[in-house]
Amino acid sequence: MDVTDLRVFEAVARLGSMNQAAAELHTVQSNVTARIRALERELGVPLFSRHVRGVSLTPAGQRMLPYAGRIARLVADARLAATDEGAPGGDLVLGTLETTAALRLSPILTSFARMYPQVRMSLTTGTSCSLATDVADCKLDGAFIAGPLDHPDLHGEAIFHEELVVVTARTVSSLGALAAIPSLKTIVFRQGCSYRQRLDALLAEMGILVATPLEFGSLDAIIACVGAGIGITLLPRSVVAGAARQALVALHEVAPEHRDVETLFIRRHDAYVSNAMRAFVEVSRGEFQSLKAAA
Repeated sequence: MDVTDLRVFEAVARLGSMNQAAAELHTVQSNVTARIRALERELGVPLFSRHVRGVSLTPAGQRMLPYAGRIARLVADARLAATDEGAPGGDLVLGTLETTAALRLSPILTSFARMYPQVRMSLTTGTSCSLATDVADCKLDGAFIAGPLDHPDLHGEAIFHEELVVVTARTVSSLGALAAIPSLKTIVFRQGCSYRQRLDALLAEMGILVATPLEFGSLDAIIACVGAGIGITLLPRSVVAGAARQALVALHEVAPEHRDVETLFIRRHDAYVSNAMRAFVEVSRGEFQSLKAAA
């Protein structure tokens, strides 16, 4: 077993296709197939089940996949550590919450791109749970998530502080009025969103039963539906302050245990901290300090 075998294995597992893996790795399908078969012979177990739609991992393959990703990342880190000299450069693959992207990242990204033009950055959005998993699995170099963080492989640093509020239609006068709404719905991001979990806990404490949540992937869609009276949500005050000023929604304060949340920047404990990563965290810290000074 060598690093190339593991790279081929990871690509096939992720794409579910020998042909697509070959295209990504800039080789031919017969080479990918031969490497996977040789790896299976060496291990003495099948790693993939073959079917008409492609391939899927066997239980043995599923157990092996996380280690293949870590080994590939270690090799990449070793190469980066040896060549990471001078001004920050190279690739930086990051993730963020939708709310953080909408509210906080624009000045950070603008400053960073101006200061370090040699860094090639890509950004994806997700929930706190999915982003933490992707960082732990080495699919992302780092990510902004909502705290707290409880993962043995990850390091988190508080970057921003947010105040959460319940967001409702203007016709809802108070949190107490929610109990009188028949078939109350919550409008939230998909499962794994920490704001969604906090809203569920808040409503449970109030003894309010809700219908099946409505899931959206867009912050604008959530705010629009709440304003239309379709349901309620829980979001950072700064994200919805503009909609409240325009009288599109109403905001309701909640108890501190549900209100206060820190946005963390997370990365793997054992990952090499590149010049690009170090610079990005420093720029993020600087933006936070600027916000505190302006408050």
